[in-house]
Amino acid sequence: MDSSNGAQDGLTYKDAGVDIDTKGKFTDSIQGMMRRTFGPRVIELPDGFAGLVALKSDSLLSRPYRQPVLASCTDGVGTKLKIAFLMDKHDTVGIDLVAMSVNDLITTGAEPLFFLDYVAIGKVDSAKLSQIVKGVTDGCLQANCALIGGETAEMAGFYKEGEYDLAGFACGVVERNRIIDGRNISPRDVVIGVASSGLHSNGYTLVRKAFLDHGKMSVFDQVPEFGCTLGEELLRPTRIYAATIMSLVKHYRHKNILHGIANITGGGLRDNIERILPKRCQVRIRKGSWPIPPVFQVMARVGNINEEEMYRVFNMGVGMVLIVPPFNVEMVLRLLKRRKETAWVIGDVKQGKRGVLIEE
Repeated sequence: MDSSNGAQDGLTYKDAGVDIDTKGKFTDSIQGMMRRTFGPRVIELPDGFAGLVALKSDSLLSRPYRQPVLASCTDGVGTKLKIAFLMDKHDTVGIDLVAMSVNDLITTGAEPLFFLDYVAIGKVDSAKLSQIVKGVTDGCLQANCALIGGETAEMAGFYKEGEYDLAGFACGVVERNRIIDGRNISPRDVVIGVASSGLHSNGYTLVRKAFLDHGKMSVFDQVPEFGCTLGEELLRPTRIYAATIMSLVKHYRHKNILHGIANITGGGLRDNIERILPKRCQVRIRKGSWPIPPVFQVMARVGNINEEEMYRVFNMGVGMVLIVPPFNVEMVLRLLKRRKETAWVIGDVKQGKRGVLIEE
């Protein structure tokens, strides 16, 4: 071996499948997308190893907290990514990533502060990664939180060509005496359901089994009930409710009328509402009190999935649940309408064994 070329003749990281230069250029290119999410709390630290966010800010746009409590959540997009791979469409899954953590965070009444993302991919593809990060920044703008950092891990040989995985981490803040934890829920309270945008981002192992395997459908098939292709419907991004919930918290800043909030993800209405119920409180949900979106109806038919299983796995058109006193129901519905949310009274709270009943 000719040693005159020095290190060039040796095995390199690039030979092993990891291109540091390409990754570095991509990282530099997304700084502008990240900055569009920055608010007055963000302290920029160019090329730093961490992101910085101030709990106190001189800006009039930042809410002062007397006893701030930090809230945090983490989640991923799950096997919904398989649909993105089939469609080769990657600009919406980043919104899902933000939604899955932020929608959990706001159930405590916490204001989202910042978000971090983690992208693991077999080989850096700048065009694809830019689509993903654009989705993440779009989601952060909807949630009014800052994307202050993240990690792109190039893992050669670990993922199939063209595939990747996503994880997200959200942090927020809430006043200690304003934490929403369900303890104020009591009999006679009313259950309000806020519409989902569709499947959101859970249950996609069953979704893919129903449509693609059992139904022998393609993501490119036009579905009349959807008014678009199957893949487009399945990639419809998760609705982010942060601005809506924060507006309600602000409106009722001197009253704790939001007795409980549940994000309806895996486990459906039954499991997720039960998580916030105190002892001896039972929620009764009335079927037919809201319209079931076509995607759930078509999936049940094509996949031969019974109704009980559908309600056990999916949100069935209700993405977020609010439990409020009966006196405040009409005002809350009006405030939701102002935020362009579709909402319905879908049930109430009774005294009884802790749990959720879904009744005709």
